[in-house]
Amino acid sequence: MPITCAATPSLSSSFLTSPLSASRSHPFPNLSLTKHLRLAVRCDVAALPVLSFSGNKVGEVPLSLKSAPAETSRAIVHRGLVTEQQNQRRGTASTLTRGEVRGGGKKPYPQKKTGRARRGSQRTPLRPGGGVVFGPKPRDWSVKINRKEKRLALSTALASAAAASDAFVVEDFEQEFETGPKTKDFVAALRRWGLDPKRKAMFLMTEVSDNVLLSCRNLGTIKLLTPRMLNLFDILDSEKLVLTKSAVEYLNSTYGETTQEEDEGEEEEEEDAQGDN
Repeated sequence: MPITCAATPSLSSSFLTSPLSASRSHPFPNLSLTKHLRLAVRCDVAALPVLSFSGNKVGEVPLSLKSAPAETSRAIVHRGLVTEQQNQRRGTASTLTRGEVRGGGKKPYPQKKTGRARRGSQRTPLRPGGGVVFGPKPRDWSVKINRKEKRLALSTALASAAAASDAFVVEDFEQEFETGPKTKDFVAALRRWGLDPKRKAMFLMTEVSDNVLLSCRNLGTIKLLTPRMLNLFDILDSEKLVLTKSAVEYLNSTYGETTQEEDEGEEEEEEDAQGDN
């Protein structure tokens, strides 16, 4: 999905185009970046078209989300993406050293008078079946990220998709599949909405019925997410973002202007508490 950093077409080329290119070309941002972002957060408003199940435009709905400014949007989203992916690593890979490999207790041949190099064990890393030198061991790969910084990265990516016209709203269509799941009907609906079943698209719905989930289960390019499953990688990895009206209300209430005012109030309270101390 081409990502922009604001709800204006003039800023469409100042953001990352894919998560893979971001990890290769941009270094890990400074941890003190949030200090500069605290007073630079803004709220962008975009009007998303609303389509019916038949594919006709029936209106528009506003999407008002917090967004990072153009000069810091790349860094904040890149940091959020790297942190999200790194925190998913289990860190359970483990290899055996020469002291942990089974066997090797007996000295293979005498130390001297053989004309060969001395060897104390057959489990040396130089022999097949021996230990591993500097191999992976269980470790914790998790990286800390501030809650507000993580939310800002997510809302910036959503606002960028809306600014690039890569997002639209559809009316609730769960009742269309009440008789049973039908992948053919779901593919036909995708084509009416202007989506290619072979291109990646993400649906954000507050509730996903079993029939709708089964109807798109065989489509590897379609992802159905709920607010609890919403993540930054799926937003950047998809070419189109499809929302329902209830999902738009959730995004406006969670990542909108009212949330920004609440965050600023919390920051002022924290600063006052630090000043008193």
